Amino acid sequence: MTEDQISFLNLLALRAGEEILKIYAEPFEVENKVDGSPVTKADAAAEEIILAGLAEKFPDIPVVAEEAVEAGKLPAAGARYFLVDPLDGTKEFLKKNGEFTVNIALIEDGRPVFGVVSAPALEEIYWGGEFRDNGKTETRAFKGTIANGGISDVAPISVRTPPVDGISVLASRSHLSEETSALISRLSVAEQLNVGSSLKLCWVAAGRADFYPRLAPTMQWDIAAGDAVVRAAGGAVVLASTGEDFVYQVPENARKDDLRNPFFLAAGCRNLLRDVAPAA
Repeated sequence: MTEDQISFLNLLALRAGEEILKIYAEPFEVENKVDGSPVTKADAAAEEIILAGLAEKFPDIPVVAEEAVEAGKLPAAGARYFLVDPLDGTKEFLKKNGEFTVNIALIEDGRPVFGVVSAPALEEIYWGGEFRDNGKTETRAFKGTIANGGISDVAPISVRTPPVDGISVLASRSHLSEETSALISRLSVAEQLNVGSSLKLCWVAAGRADFYPRLAPTMQWDIAAGDAVVRAAGGAVVLASTGEDFVYQVPENARKDDLRNPFFLAAGCRNLLRDVAPAA
């Protein structure tokens, strides 16, 4: 993507986050989806902003967005499409702990080639992927601070080498499964951090932790943007069953259930993934 396109997507994530924070600051109602997961008007408001922006800037690229899919609107995506989760971590939003995110990712031929993850309540934003300029393509990842409607303190990020005295492992704050806990128990862990939303992927990318196993249900839009940041920062997201790189696709005549993810592992170091993937 070009610098102009990336700037546009980053600002789009900021605008959606600003709308979420308006609702976050006031009393709001909570509804339940068919699968029992919570949803608020913040989800719909943020998605409306993102969809309008993508339609304006990228009219030829299909968009697969969580709330639209929930309403039965799942386009034929093809090989290139956007994945949007307007508010990942709704349970954290309801708990008012700030650990929720806005996620926009671009998928090309099964790979997340760009992603932006904004955490508006924490005033953090992460982005990464393929940057194209003058015929050259570079893969980079960044973190910035959200301030005064823009982004400041931008710095490149990269994964770290796991410490020899034990790794830092991330797990879901609200969706920690027995399978995930069992996997973590087999590792040499110096620290376990329970965090909400796609922040876990961003923390791996930024070198704040080493490993994030997810042996529990997720959807494509939950992880695609964070996955792009992890890969751009030098890490990997792989299938827990095989250790192969995670691949995104929307089958022809797909339904929501077709977008559920298999279990996955995210890490900054592929050697770590090779150690744990066969056992998962």
